[in-house]
Amino acid sequence: MSFYIGIDGGGTKTQYALFNEKKEMLSTVKTTGSNHENLEGAIPEAAGIIMGGINELLNENKLALSDITHILMALAGIDHQYQCDEMTEELKKLGLSVPFSIYNDGFIVVKAGLTGKAGIGYNCGTGTCCNSVGSDGRLLQVGGFGELSGDVGGGHWIARQTFGKLYDDICLKIKHTVMTDKIVEKFGITPDRDGVLSLIAPMEEEGDDIVRDMLDIFFEALNAGDEAATEIADVMAERGAQFICAHIRNQVFDGDTIQVVLSGSMHCKLPSEVYVNKLIKRTEEISGKKFQFIKLQVAPVMGCINWMLED
Repeated sequence: MSFYIGIDGGGTKTQYALFNEKKEMLSTVKTTGSNHENLEGAIPEAAGIIMGGINELLNENKLALSDITHILMALAGIDHQYQCDEMTEELKKLGLSVPFSIYNDGFIVVKAGLTGKAGIGYNCGTGTCCNSVGSDGRLLQVGGFGELSGDVGGGHWIARQTFGKLYDDICLKIKHTVMTDKIVEKFGITPDRDGVLSLIAPMEEEGDDIVRDMLDIFFEALNAGDEAATEIADVMAERGAQFICAHIRNQVFDGDTIQVVLSGSMHCKLPSEVYVNKLIKRTEEISGKKFQFIKLQVAPVMGCINWMLED
């Protein structure tokens, strides 16, 4: 029996999965996040986390590294070839001697959700990125650099926009939004400038709890037809559609219909149908193409084994 390891490395957690040649997931372990951009020790620290996770998975299954045919790593923060090269060298220093390959984590979304070999993956979770595999096998990444690439629609971005509408409502008196009422109730603040300012420090820290609460408030307001929430969703849909259409402009896709895999909590875990429908409509308007939008139903790490056995 042949064994393979797939690794999905994110900012908050890293999943390691052991597969056989039948694409059966035999075992998984999780460690802390391995995005080098979030770590004080940068790529060397990230490599140590990854190697520790590989060893934990091997020990749990009573396997040696030499039993593994190939390891495919999909790592957040690996956006340039020099980063891939540095990570490769660090892992080799730590004793990773079997064949392995490293890609940006956005590409396994494509490989996990497509029914064919070519298509686009748009991920909106904590952050956003949009990746594709062309019909000629060419890989392309759009976004994933935060403000530098104009990313919108990630969880932290939505939370900040929601707070911004609160500020505009109470402090600037521009437009009332039901999100204000929900935030006042949820956080027990006074509906005035002092109340708004009391949330500044927690928002700057971007703790998981306040971001999660802001997301719940935003999607509830959006689904109720709130005008301010709709304005945020329109920005998300416009930028997301432009990201997707960038792949149409720069890649080759055979056939009449292009598959787009939607992944991440904003697309797949939260009640975001209003926004997703806007995204689909705007993408079709801009491109004039036919699409099949697919919400990812499997763990992204499945894209690793699909890719290894495809190659």
